[in-house]
Amino acid sequence: MKRKAAPQTDKKRPIKPKNYKGKASSNTIKLEIPKNHKRKKKSSPKIVNFLKNIKVFSVRSGLDLPFLFLVLTLTVIGLIMLFSASYPFAYYNKHGDSFYFIKNQLIFAVVGVIAMFVASYFDYHALHKLAVPILMLSFIMLIAVLFMPAISGVHRWIQIGSFSFQPSEVTKFAIVVSFAHFITLNFNRMGTFKYGILPYLIILAPTVVLLALEPHISCTAIVVLLAAGMLFIGGVKLKWFGMVLGAISSALIYLVVFTDKLTYANNRVAGWLDPFGPDATVDTWQTRQGLYAIGSGGLFGMGLGNSKQKYLYIPEPQNDFIFSVVCEELGFVGAVIILILFAMLIWRGIVISIKAKDKFGCLLGIGLTAQVGLQVVLNIAVVTNTIPNTGISLPFFSYGGTSLLMLLAQMGIVLSISRTAKLETS
Repeated sequence: MKRKAAPQTDKKRPIKPKNYKGKASSNTIKLEIPKNHKRKKKSSPKIVNFLKNIKVFSVRSGLDLPFLFLVLTLTVIGLIMLFSASYPFAYYNKHGDSFYFIKNQLIFAVVGVIAMFVASYFDYHALHKLAVPILMLSFIMLIAVLFMPAISGVHRWIQIGSFSFQPSEVTKFAIVVSFAHFITLNFNRMGTFKYGILPYLIILAPTVVLLALEPHISCTAIVVLLAAGMLFIGGVKLKWFGMVLGAISSALIYLVVFTDKLTYANNRVAGWLDPFGPDATVDTWQTRQGLYAIGSGGLFGMGLGNSKQKYLYIPEPQNDFIFSVVCEELGFVGAVIILILFAMLIWRGIVISIKAKDKFGCLLGIGLTAQVGLQVVLNIAVVTNTIPNTGISLPFFSYGGTSLLMLLAQMGIVLSISRTAKLETS
């Protein structure tokens, strides 16, 4: 008999590599990629890699409710007092619209509160990598504002259509962020001049010069005090403070004695020394009317809306001298309650900063909180004639949309720090 031939088939037995583990399909050949094999990555531009490494938002829990409550409370009280202080001036100077200032401020307050909540989810570590770009943006804006038309003899506002803002608000934020960034990098070397003073002088010197050219003496003072405070917390040696203070004092003496750059400041100093004297100039009018308002308030005030001095006596009562209207309408008791709220806000911000999980968060939080504290102290000092009139606004109260927006956004960053801070025992 003939043996039947085996049937022909096109199928081939799968080839299994030696290091293969598992089952291979009947019609495919699978090869395992060795563990030590590295695929070549496509090269990306540096700017793309930089942006990819920045975490912008991070959903976390632990928002500090006491700090949030204090911010919202001061914002609401500030809006109420702004309307009370501004409606006579708005009516007589804004075509009969008593609501002119409060309408604008309320819009920025709503946008600012939204920005605060968005910023509270912002990963503040991204500012560590964005510190230098923010600082460069600040320099560009400070230079650009010098070419803008002067308003009341100063170059402080950049006007874009009907919208205007002060670059100095960005500058204060840039100083805090950049100093926190470089102090964190050089924390263990802050005792030396090279790492503890020189980088910050390189940042501070052009900032002060550009602010002086506007001129904006009040912002200059805040920036210098903020910088000094952050360097002190960062661990710089006190002897360097003496050297820098001597240099600044020498520059001021030169400006006062040998130039006419600070002539207007000299007039304000003279008025500060004797605001009610026979030689008092128009520069002391605002100070005198503010003191009259404070004295008229007494213990419990004349009642909300019942200020007399805001009726064309205090120039622009919605701005720097709004606290004098607060004292007149709410009295000593109301003014003290508001100052206590500010003190609690600053205290809570410092607690959050101290308990931050890293040095950058600590320095950033303290800087942003200190900015509020400095402006409150300096504004009250100006209104009570403790220091010469330098035009410093009162946070949450004084009129200024971009200022309020920036302030609320910065408070949102403090809230972002609170999400990871160890506040369980606070």
